[in-house]
Amino acid sequence: MHYNARMHLRSALKKPSVRKGLLFTGFVLFLSYFTYVHGYRTPASFFWDENYHIPSAQKYQSGTFFMEPHPPLGKMLIALGEVIVDANPVDNQMLNNDYEKTMPEEFSFAGYRLIPVLMMWLTAALMFWIFFLIAKDWFMATMLSFLYIFDNALIVHNRGAMLDAPMIFFCAAMMLLFLLMLHWKEKPKPFKICALLYGVSLGLVMATKVLGLIMILLAPSLLLGLYPKVRQWLRFLGIAAAGFLVAYVGVWYVHFSIAHNINPALQEEGFYQASDAYKLLLFEGKTRSPLAFPTMWKDSMKYLRHYSGGVPQLDLCKPNENGSPFFLWPIGGRTINYRWESKGADAYGYLYLVPNPIAWLAGLLGVILSAALLLSSVIHPLKSPLRHRYLLSVFLGLYISYMVAVSQIHRVMYLYHYFIPLLISFVLFALVCMEVRTLGKWNVSEHARGLMMVIFGLLVFGAFQIYRPFTYNLPLTSQQFEHRNLLRLWDMHCIGCERNKMLAEPRTCDAQS
Repeated sequence: MHYNARMHLRSALKKPSVRKGLLFTGFVLFLSYFTYVHGYRTPASFFWDENYHIPSAQKYQSGTFFMEPHPPLGKMLIALGEVIVDANPVDNQMLNNDYEKTMPEEFSFAGYRLIPVLMMWLTAALMFWIFFLIAKDWFMATMLSFLYIFDNALIVHNRGAMLDAPMIFFCAAMMLLFLLMLHWKEKPKPFKICALLYGVSLGLVMATKVLGLIMILLAPSLLLGLYPKVRQWLRFLGIAAAGFLVAYVGVWYVHFSIAHNINPALQEEGFYQASDAYKLLLFEGKTRSPLAFPTMWKDSMKYLRHYSGGVPQLDLCKPNENGSPFFLWPIGGRTINYRWESKGADAYGYLYLVPNPIAWLAGLLGVILSAALLLSSVIHPLKSPLRHRYLLSVFLGLYISYMVAVSQIHRVMYLYHYFIPLLISFVLFALVCMEVRTLGKWNVSEHARGLMMVIFGLLVFGAFQIYRPFTYNLPLTSQQFEHRNLLRLWDMHCIGCERNKMLAEPRTCDAQS
């Protein structure tokens, strides 16, 4: 680093505002370490999709060819964690299966869960800076960060070897970069760096889970924020597109380069649904050739579409159905019992995908009030113009677009597919909080706003503590379980208890079929 650059960095770090920002960021990471990271290697058992993702990770470690219904980056990161930690003496116990039913003896999850957990932990810092750019206040941003830090559903799902953690990280990064580009639109160099990172993040999220594609809508939204500087927006598109291509193509190229050894015990004698051209590339050892990339990528996309077509539709008549209709997601319907185990007489430990009711209610209020504020400003001009009309429109549009898009998907979907709009709803709640300037005849001062946020933060934390046993596999009796069964539409049921009849009664459905 040049001398002038070092001096500029040192002077920047000495500014009180920057030091305060680093202090609050450290506090947010300190809190989120204990919710997301601490003790992540327990329970030492598979839950949910770990039975799929860890066998895929082991294929990367051995260089075994395979095809998957998801893009490769998430499984590569899961494998990377085990390579770094090397917690298991051998990593080849699951090479003959795409789904592992039984867990090997003395198996450690420390490596396989590491990268997803760390990415969820770091997302807390990204969300904090998103809230700060909205609130322009370190304390308010910290209290709003409680929405993410103490959400039970986000925590329990993403403390496993899951693909959603890196997807959430990259989506949060794109929202932050969007706000930074608006903040630095008069500063060409920081703007270009953010544009490049936005494109890279979009490429990485598309190489993880396709649901993250919704974040591409921030690109046309930026045009309105930059208008009339259309040339600057076009410059953003060019830089972001370059970053996207390098990241997306790079991930797939690494995947093709690593996964090339054939294991006859796997699907179709180890070739899955590879075309004859792809099989020839595998036989000749040419999977590292850039010229072979189009053929291999095309076959991988075909397999993804083929697999998705075979996923069953949502069937509420099935007694063990864990899926839920998208319109129930904002209120937490329906929850999923990932695993349970006996904890002694009349007590069981659960890993249960259940929301923090205060956090999810805040998010839902953010969506409803954002729509109400925007509609009111159009129908009847408000006494005080909206401060964040543009951002309210952007993030509400992003939320609605996601929900409309998933409503068109006919395969079964689950509550954790709501995680992206959940984060967006948190952002909308933050924007609404900044718009509240009066409550009836009472003017809301900054001191009063801060006091309300303290109370709100305590409520979020209190709800987290109530539902904490579901997040960390702590013992609950049936009575304690039922006391936490807040809504019938959550469809929670303890071991030995009758399942709620939510939208359909399985026996009735069977009789009619």
